Amino acid sequence: MDLSQIYREHYRSLVRFLYRRIGDQARAEDLAQEAFVRAIEHQPARPRAWLFTVAANLARDEGRRASVRRRHLTLLKAEAEARPPEPGPEVALERRETVLRVQAALSRLAERDREALLLWEEGFNYDEIAEVLGLSRGSIGTTLGRARTRLAAAYEELEHKGSGEDVAY
Repeated sequence: MDLSQIYREHYRSLVRFLYRRIGDQARAEDLAQEAFVRAIEHQPARPRAWLFTVAANLARDEGRRASVRRRHLTLLKAEAEARPPEPGPEVALERRETVLRVQAALSRLAERDREALLLWEEGFNYDEIAEVLGLSRGSIGTTLGRARTRLAAAYEELEHKGSGEDVAY
């Protein structure tokens, strides 16, 4: 088999065939080259028919891969559109300041009040909070209520101070 003769006779026709299948000239040339590389490996008895069969299979595989890529990109686009937009730097700074203020307000609370609030935020029920803090179950509601009031007061105080002067939290 004289592959260089087969190449000269069929390369342009093979590229045209592939271009019509996939619509991308550069990719059609790449797939034609791939078909010829495979012809070197397999040494087919009827090279023209074999080359076009291999080329058709390569184009079909290319179409499948492109379809999978399109579906993947569609899913990624849908996910991106479903996500809320990232906040701007001003919003991020404001959130960070709020978090710091809450942390500072929490640090001003008595340990028992702070732990009660944090356990409640973590989803603990009254029985579990009572067990961790060593209190009776009946006192947890009162403890949480007072702790919330104290936290709000500490937060307000810090917020009020922060609006008039620079305060390190």
